Amino acid sequence: LRLYNDLKSQQSVHWQLVVCINQPESWWQHPEKTVICADNQKTLSMLKELQDERITIVDCCSPGKGWKGARHGVGWARKTAMDEAATMASPDDIMVTIDADTHYPPAFFVEIVNQLKCCPEAVALSAPYYHPLTGNEAIDRSVLRYEIYMRNYALNMLLIRNPYGFTAIGSGMACTMRNYRRVGGLTPKLSGEDFYFIQKLRKSGSIIIDLPVKVYPEARFSDRVYFGTGPAMIKGSQGNWSSYPIYHESSFDKLKQTYDSFETLYEHDIPTPMDDFIEQNFGLTHFWKTLRKNAASAATFVKSCQHRLDGLRILQFLKFDSSQLQETEEKRLLSFLSAHFPGFDAPGLPEPFYFSSCSVESLNRLRNFMVYHEEILQHQIKTL
Repeated sequence: LRLYNDLKSQQSVHWQLVVCINQPESWWQHPEKTVICADNQKTLSMLKELQDERITIVDCCSPGKGWKGARHGVGWARKTAMDEAATMASPDDIMVTIDADTHYPPAFFVEIVNQLKCCPEAVALSAPYYHPLTGNEAIDRSVLRYEIYMRNYALNMLLIRNPYGFTAIGSGMACTMRNYRRVGGLTPKLSGEDFYFIQKLRKSGSIIIDLPVKVYPEARFSDRVYFGTGPAMIKGSQGNWSSYPIYHESSFDKLKQTYDSFETLYEHDIPTPMDDFIEQNFGLTHFWKTLRKNAASAATFVKSCQHRLDGLRILQFLKFDSSQLQETEEKRLLSFLSAHFPGFDAPGLPEPFYFSSCSVESLNRLRNFMVYHEEILQHQIKTL
């Protein structure tokens, strides 16, 4: 009911909610999934009992209605709900993706409306986020480490003004129905559907990254998807953060140098700091030549380069490049923050500083420092 209460508290906005309650059909035959099946039925009954005409329920959980075969998971659930909303809405209506485990302040919807009105050229909005602490040390330590990974990436991307410098949060994305239809809707994935969706939108226009209110997702261990916050926390609690490293600042410098070279590359080939990565993944010999051949102008060539070396390829490059550097992740982070944010003095961090032994309180102060400066940059840049 918390989400429903959040929606009822929204200021000055008429809303309709489409809920997709979902699970694989096969779970009805697995005793270990009995609790989840029962919880889904309780949720279904609770929503029906509300008798709120603003709520549309898509039942993909009752016996005979669950997912079958490869068509299952959070990606299909989000797509199903969004496509259902698309049948109900007009082109200028705004669709917001939300999650049941996330808290939304009363001004959330109205601020989204205001921002999209102020930036009519933008195709979508990505809301800022903040995981509240739970009081459980294992959960809090894991989610803070994950957030620090996310915010190190975001701060570096914002500083170099990369067009993919937004954070993909499935519980806080918004676009008009017109733009949702224009990009062909959401492509279902077993994990990361929010990342691919906002990236697809970015390739059709700019993304608003400045919003005066945050979304507050719940921090919890979860294995319902293959990657994302929940799985990262599980792996991290076991000491494995290899999939979520603190990327080195120099890797972002190489990314910026390559992006800055696109206009020159339209004229002729030149070496770039990403050549080794491009050679390994695409074959360097004809990479720029092919893009150049298909571009009608320098502007379309630059756009094609940005689309080819998109957010996914950037993450792959960062892992590729940072893995070749020997500096510890803690040193990478502190060096980066000290170099770019005056006043940073590793607030309250022990010396030597290690993520594994640092207190939750100190990690939270570090997280909050990064949040503060990320929001300043988002406000300065506004759209990417």
